[in-house]
Amino acid sequence: MKKIVVGIDLGTHVTRVVMAEYIKGKTIPRLIATGSAESMGLHHGYVINIEQASNSLKKAINEAEKNSGIRIEQAILSIGGISLNSEISNGSAVISKIDKEVTNLDVAKAIAESEKNLKLLNKKIIYVTPVMFKLDGKEVLGKPEGMKGLKLEVKTLFITCLEQHLENLLAVASKTGINVINIIPSPLAASLVALTEKQKMVGCILVNIGAETVSIAVFENNDVVSLHIFAIGSTDITNDIALGLQIPIEEAEQIKTGTIIGGDYSKKKLDEIIEARLSDIFELIENHLKKIKRNGLLPAGVIMTGGGSRIASIEDLSKNLLKLPSKIGSLENFSLGVNSKIRDSSWFVAYGLCLYEKNISNQDFLQSSLLEKTLKSIKDIFSSITHQLLP
Repeated sequence: MKKIVVGIDLGTHVTRVVMAEYIKGKTIPRLIATGSAESMGLHHGYVINIEQASNSLKKAINEAEKNSGIRIEQAILSIGGISLNSEISNGSAVISKIDKEVTNLDVAKAIAESEKNLKLLNKKIIYVTPVMFKLDGKEVLGKPEGMKGLKLEVKTLFITCLEQHLENLLAVASKTGINVINIIPSPLAASLVALTEKQKMVGCILVNIGAETVSIAVFENNDVVSLHIFAIGSTDITNDIALGLQIPIEEAEQIKTGTIIGGDYSKKKLDEIIEARLSDIFELIENHLKKIKRNGLLPAGVIMTGGGSRIASIEDLSKNLLKLPSKIGSLENFSLGVNSKIRDSSWFVAYGLCLYEKNISNQDFLQSSLLEKTLKSIKDIFSSITHQLLP
């Protein structure tokens, strides 16, 4: 029996849809079709006009359906935008069994307490993972289940977003008739394509340079330990080039991506303009790494994706400013065909959504009551929006 999965990435600049098929015996889904359309009604990842954004999504869906001959009824949706953020909170639980053996219930209780200690105003939790356990004051390497002790402590990472942002995204999907079966933070979806397990284990940072935002996700021990979004992107570089060289925006974009080579402008001045804005971006990233005490301490370095990563000098600038190994993300671990358009890293989020369900099923903590409650909350919001939009 065929299992079709669909990933939808509502980017600020482009809306992308990827349809893939899981085949029995294969771990990586086969790419079936893609669809894309210029995004309207979004700014810095926010939906500012539901009608315009849903029209863009309809166009992308229609293209994917036409290319595949398959009707899209449900999908996994990514969420990005500047309201997306990670927060750390601590919780604890007294071991419940008489023999003092740690169980899944003890872990769930500790995580639930760490949620209670969060200060969530107008925010929703969309992802949760424990990043460190202690048993009777001593750090646990690996999972605590099966060990024996009196008190379990947990440091938990929560990825949150503004409730209004989530509701608007779901409203966009609702207007197109799509049933959203899960909401995944964009950086986590992209990481399934751009990063290897080894990179995530030893420590790395995934940097996605989009049109109006730059997202970063820091990984260690095969899980995310920090996530942040900056309100700056490759469009700012385009605008700087247009102003600095006094040329139209369209021409500035082509110069930025290398589509136009040569031209009546100073190469030195162009390099200075691009370097200045990229330096601003990498300074923000460096400050965040200092804040979480990871600057210069990620052996697998910087992996860059998104439309802005196509700038020629970006790897060298990243190495010099962040003092870390730096490279452009690639699809070297996936056999998608030489001509596959999703080799362009701007497609990594949409394709990563298709991989997400398969990768996430092995993580025991996702079975906790906390996550089930989070997903139920998302579904309740979706049901409410759907009801409101009915004529």
